[in-house]
Amino acid sequence: MTLDDHDTAPPRSLRPGYAAALEQLHLQVELMAVRVDQNLERTRTVLQTGDLAVAQLAIAADDDIDAMSVSLTERCYDLLAREQPVAGDLRFVVSVLRVLGEFERIGDLALRVVKLAPDHELLTRNPSTYDLLLAMADAAIDRYREAMRAWSVASAEVAQRLLDTPSLAGHLEERLTTELVALQGSDAAAVAIRTLVAGKSLERIADHAGIIGARLLFLLTGDAEHLAHEVR
Repeated sequence: MTLDDHDTAPPRSLRPGYAAALEQLHLQVELMAVRVDQNLERTRTVLQTGDLAVAQLAIAADDDIDAMSVSLTERCYDLLAREQPVAGDLRFVVSVLRVLGEFERIGDLALRVVKLAPDHELLTRNPSTYDLLLAMADAAIDRYREAMRAWSVASAEVAQRLLDTPSLAGHLEERLTTELVALQGSDAAAVAIRTLVAGKSLERIADHAGIIGARLLFLLTGDAEHLAHEVR
């Protein structure tokens, strides 16, 4: 099966070493996706509990994610230089480069939320906005996992659904902003600033998950129109 047959796994090649390198790259991208997912779960825990120990684990894990991104990016450039891939192979390697950037960005956005752990009490001070943050975290993580599932099984259907379905996190972020503007009291500014940082980060995580879906559709179909969804 080739990429044009709707499979993100690299196609078979007459060059066994090259084919093995593409397959290894494919597996490593999935591993990085799992590492990001694990850190998103830590982020949700930190938002729920303010646990500083979990926050430190997330910060350390993000360093590993960044190192993995650098390593895989270098591998992609090496494959482009040595093997000069064409057609489906080229779309695969170029798409991996883009998806790696999305994974890394999602990880960085999650870290913004994690680093608010010392201010957890401020985030919880206004129950209605805090509940919205928790709902946004759930929505953003669900959307990321949908993108991860689409990439893993090479599902054009799931990827298209990501693009067609408005982000729940985006809708909740609009409600959050409205409520923050209406806050009153001596601590209103402090609560609003920290809550807005967390909320915007979660909303952007959901956006980047959608970009992964758009890139997958380009990989599967070769239709460059899907790349328009990557513009934010």
